[in-house]
Amino acid sequence: MSKKSNTSKRYTAEFKRDAVALALSSDKTVTEVARDLGVSAEGLRNWVKQTKIDRGEGPAGALSTAEREELTQLRRKVCEQEATIEVLGKGVPRTREGACGS
Repeated sequence: MSKKSNTSKRYTAEFKRDAVALALSSDKTVTEVARDLGVSAEGLRNWVKQTKIDRGEGPAGALSTAEREELTQLRRKVCEQEATIEVLGKGVPRTREGACGS
């Protein structure tokens, strides 16, 4: 019985871009391309899906990569501001585990 690692493999943006380009231009299925590249089929499908969204070809309401990054930054900023307000308002911050996604 083999054990899978709990850590996911990280791929460079260039590798992902090239893998997506290959998947979109190839006559092979995404699964076959993923197998050829040694990546998970689901991972490659997600990269292709996100690339299409970034190009404006995704479903209505889907967030582009840039929008996702902005949303993450804004959420972090709101969390920091809420912590500051709490300190200023009460003098002592409450401890909330994972409140800011730590």
